[in-house]
Amino acid sequence: MTHSLTPTDQAEPAVATDAQPGRPGPPARRAPSTGAWGGRLAELARGFGWAMLGTAAVVLLWQLASSHSTDVPAPLDGARTLIDLLSDPFYNNGPNDQGVGLHLGTSLQRVFTGFALASVVGVLAGMLIGASRRAWLAFNPVIQVLRPVSPLAWFPIWLAVFKDAPQASVFVIFITALWPTLINTAAGAAQIPQDHRNVARVFRFGRLAYMRHVLIPNALPSIITGLRLSMGIAWMVIVAVEMLSGNSGIGFFVWDSYNAGDLSSVVAAIVLIGLVGLILDAILVRLSRKVAIEEVQS
Repeated sequence: MTHSLTPTDQAEPAVATDAQPGRPGPPARRAPSTGAWGGRLAELARGFGWAMLGTAAVVLLWQLASSHSTDVPAPLDGARTLIDLLSDPFYNNGPNDQGVGLHLGTSLQRVFTGFALASVVGVLAGMLIGASRRAWLAFNPVIQVLRPVSPLAWFPIWLAVFKDAPQASVFVIFITALWPTLINTAAGAAQIPQDHRNVARVFRFGRLAYMRHVLIPNALPSIITGLRLSMGIAWMVIVAVEMLSGNSGIGFFVWDSYNAGDLSSVVAAIVLIGLVGLILDAILVRLSRKVAIEEVQS
């Protein structure tokens, strides 16, 4: 078995405290050598160099496209606009004149609200469906029918329910971010090793003990993967929803800039959207790695 039921079940490794006469004691741990640090720095430098090469290739293609079309802003124009937007991102001159930082904050608030609801419902429902064959047979057809529905198709339904565009946007995020978490959680809960189930029967685990010691530890890596996919989908969907829904958010900023003929602001907003998405994904990747390390050590 790879998982221990309780921390006290693990045997502590024997440690020699005294060396035998005539024999040297165990070698002391050494600090990482300068060669190891040099190798890490060289690896980081190579990664940074390849990243810069890829970025330069994209910028070159962008420059070629802008030189053949006057409607496409040049990379330098987009960079100047981005610097200008970030110079005062939180100004507020009324509902129709706000800084890009306020729009990003509004979008993140909606995304996190919908994502949190989807995470709670998705994890709980996924545990139930994955652990129960009857629940899987009952709800899997419904999930497979609703999952491919376009996020924008849900917006009129939620708008009719809440009569409020911002709340409708949150629940569009909820319904579209729900499926990756639910499906991955159910898959993780359904793939528990049989020997773990047998141990639970031997120790006569109740439902709470089974969830704590068997179900959740085994399903946790799949849950983290589902959460990462859900966050990526939520951040993509919010831009499209805000183009339809109202007068705030980064999606509205993009659409309003396009209607004003300010494509440089559109390009700058695209860069900001990508950077925020990268940061959100990096946070969840770090969380998934931490869970994987703890899974190996347990």
